[in-house]
Amino acid sequence: MRILIAEDDPVLADGLTRSLRQADYAVDCAYDGEQADHMLSAQHYDLLILDLGLPKLEGFEVLRRLRRRGGTVPVLILSARDALADRVRGLDLGGDDYLTKPFDLPELEARVRSLIRRGQSGGASVLNHGPLTLDMAGRRAMLAGEPLELSARELGVLEVLMLRSGRVVNKEQLAEQLYGWEGEVGSNAIEVYVHRLRKKLETAGVVIRTIRGLGYLLEKDA
Repeated sequence: MRILIAEDDPVLADGLTRSLRQADYAVDCAYDGEQADHMLSAQHYDLLILDLGLPKLEGFEVLRRLRRRGGTVPVLILSARDALADRVRGLDLGGDDYLTKPFDLPELEARVRSLIRRGQSGGASVLNHGPLTLDMAGRRAMLAGEPLELSARELGVLEVLMLRSGRVVNKEQLAEQLYGWEGEVGSNAIEVYVHRLRKKLETAGVVIRTIRGLGYLLEKDA
């Protein structure tokens, strides 16, 4: 899952980035409103963490432009502004949650997980596909009732495929979900992750099919 942090405080932005990457999210950062607006126009994100006091273009305007373009990415507003009027305005403009600074990191991480679940699967935290179960909140998978040992990247690929079960997912979509702009990877790495997943799932009859020239398809559970 890919997150954009729009925050002009480099120390806070760096701390959030490190924490969320340790939780296996791909994270990009924008340090002013114009940069955030451009990145939101150019890339798909699963969550936006938005500071209101951004230079060049304030957070409220970034949010307004995002929703005016039809963008549906969940938005967690993160701001030192704790006045009721600011909270109401942020939510009315299309924010999904509002957290005031200072905050506790475990609470922010819980809100991140909640918003991403809501955006990706209509609020469900557990995905099921035949004998395969993926707990997105707990970041763990089970196959036929047994824990499935996966690397962080394999888990990320599996999550994308399960969220799009029955639909073709191309390598570019997988790479965008797994890596930030500073960590782009080639198609060979994606092929390796898919190959490893395939070997771990095939014994239970879970099939990841390669659609030549298009991408990968997690076949619908019969």
